[in-house]
Amino acid sequence: MKISKEQARERISLLRREIEEHNRRYYVDNKPSVSDFEYDLLMQELQFLETKFPQFFSQDSPSVRVGSDLPLQTSKKEFVQVTHKHPMLSLSNTYDKLELEAFNERIKKSIDSDFNYVCELKIDGTAISLTYSNNRLIRAVTRGDGNTGDDVTSNVINISSIPKNLPASNLVKDFEIRGEIFMPWSSFDSLNKERELNEEPLFANPRNAAAGSLKLLDSSEVAKRGLNAILYHVITDTPFFATHYESLQWAKDCGFPVSEHIVLCQDLDSVLEYLENWDEKRKTLDYPTDGVVVKINEFVHQQALGITSKSPKWATAYKFKAEQALTRIISVDYQVGRTGAVTPVANLEPVLLSGTTVKRASLHNTDQMQLLDIHINDYVYIEKGGEIIPKITGVDISKRVTTAEKPLFPEFCPDCNSKLYRAEDEAKFYCLNSLHCPTQIKGKFLHFAGRKAMNILAGEATVDQLYALGYIRKLSDLYHLSKEQLLSLEGWKERSAERFLESLNTSKSTPFQKVLFALGIRHIGETTAKSLASHFGNIANLMEAAYDQLLEVEDIGETVADSIVSYFSEQENISVIKELIEAGLLFEIKNDIDIKSDKLLGKNIVISGNFSISREELKKIIESNSGKNLSSVTSNTTYLLAGEKAGPSKLDKAKKLGITVIDEEEFFKIIK
Repeated sequence: MKISKEQARERISLLRREIEEHNRRYYVDNKPSVSDFEYDLLMQELQFLETKFPQFFSQDSPSVRVGSDLPLQTSKKEFVQVTHKHPMLSLSNTYDKLELEAFNERIKKSIDSDFNYVCELKIDGTAISLTYSNNRLIRAVTRGDGNTGDDVTSNVINISSIPKNLPASNLVKDFEIRGEIFMPWSSFDSLNKERELNEEPLFANPRNAAAGSLKLLDSSEVAKRGLNAILYHVITDTPFFATHYESLQWAKDCGFPVSEHIVLCQDLDSVLEYLENWDEKRKTLDYPTDGVVVKINEFVHQQALGITSKSPKWATAYKFKAEQALTRIISVDYQVGRTGAVTPVANLEPVLLSGTTVKRASLHNTDQMQLLDIHINDYVYIEKGGEIIPKITGVDISKRVTTAEKPLFPEFCPDCNSKLYRAEDEAKFYCLNSLHCPTQIKGKFLHFAGRKAMNILAGEATVDQLYALGYIRKLSDLYHLSKEQLLSLEGWKERSAERFLESLNTSKSTPFQKVLFALGIRHIGETTAKSLASHFGNIANLMEAAYDQLLEVEDIGETVADSIVSYFSEQENISVIKELIEAGLLFEIKNDIDIKSDKLLGKNIVISGNFSISREELKKIIESNSGKNLSSVTSNTTYLLAGEKAGPSKLDKAKKLGITVIDEEEFFKIIK
């Protein structure tokens, strides 16, 4: 089809905007809205049009720039950004073996002498660059935009497979090594199960989970995510190795996590054999792979071939196509979660996909059902998002029977029959009968007793039994259960009752932030609960907090503030909290800080930026000198302690309010 210059200009402009939006969702938000294959088709079309109409080419085009994971300027918090000594490029890729043959022919024409390939599994994670000096890890930086990345050293040191120090006998003292940080399937599955239980948004795939985890501001949380790494590229200023394969063997000997599946290939036939082998075998691995990277082995040839502004000419990636299965929708169920969200779930004819039998797939919400135009008895295509979470990606209309009917989303709660409600800005319908809907009540007990909350020995079967007998209706009822009541439960013996009561007693020492999380307030996850507990100190201050005061807390937006105000407006919730306090639960932060002086007594201090020590250490120093940490600048702030890359909004607000801004040196003079 012919296309005019004006049509090409408009299409190129549209493609650039669309690709930039997908880049933002993929790299920054970690919530991609299209598959890799769909994204690559858009990029290929853009590259074709820019080649055919060179007058519209631009150096700012996403076709020549690496997608960036750097946060937007509007972000509340940012990591320190570091310029890469050597640019971190992306790879050209293909789904077609014919294009691999064309790549091989280009190499042959450019190189007169013999060469080898190295084949590596393409790990679907997030790129990282590690810098070592004198055998010690000194910096870990994300890809960013290829030239500048985020310094995430404090998080990376929590990944056990990455060496922090190398043997003194190692001769290569100063170097850079790059690779992928990823989340194993086992960790990913476990994380999403917890998020689903807490009704938090699920990660679409392990890559997004790894990238999101690496950008967490609480390093202790990163340590819990089960991240791992595979490294594949060594860079030295002084030549130490003749080939890529040799450098990886050295890295492996030093204790770096290098893939055991790297293979040296003599020719393209060996490469194609490797692809065929791993297209199936990769499904047996405990980490995500989406293709194979093919590299020229000899460094002298790599240097001769060079790079483009976006990718090396001596390497390419062959990507595997996502596995699909076709099966029939038998029916649709509607599940009520602990926060009242009603989720449609399709029941499917069992089908084998990526090594597991799939029987159910979430339809997420009514909008998704309408978008897919789902009918009962439709044949639908199933994929696994990240090859773990089954999802319906399309309908085979040609197989639809004339009698097929659309499933009707219920108007009333399938459990308590209350009228369902949907806010204008929400995709889901909710049952608002949170205090009397049986499924919601039991869901709250399961959340409250969970390992990350109160850690009480009460699973789904126990909660069902206790609820059925009328022993529990509100959370505080747990702490009034007697041994006699427990022994009346089917299958319970003396020892099981004693262990349950012991876990209840132990739960009374659970820290305030976990108790707050355990209450199950909508939109309050672990991190948010920690921020609220730290900011307000006790439950009384939080209950009395005005809407504007809630918005002053870091990471608290309007939606969360609305949820908190709504929760504490219910008298039944207030009564339950009072009963939990009477039962002995902790609803205030226990201050175990050793007070060394009163030099900051009455001083409210806000910390912003980066310092020679961690923020957590600074906060402890402030508290040990009788000061109070605030998370946002208000008229009550005494000092804004500003380090390198301090937040511009906080600096501006301090200036407007006349708040004294001090640096690290001035701070230590004050407490000296």
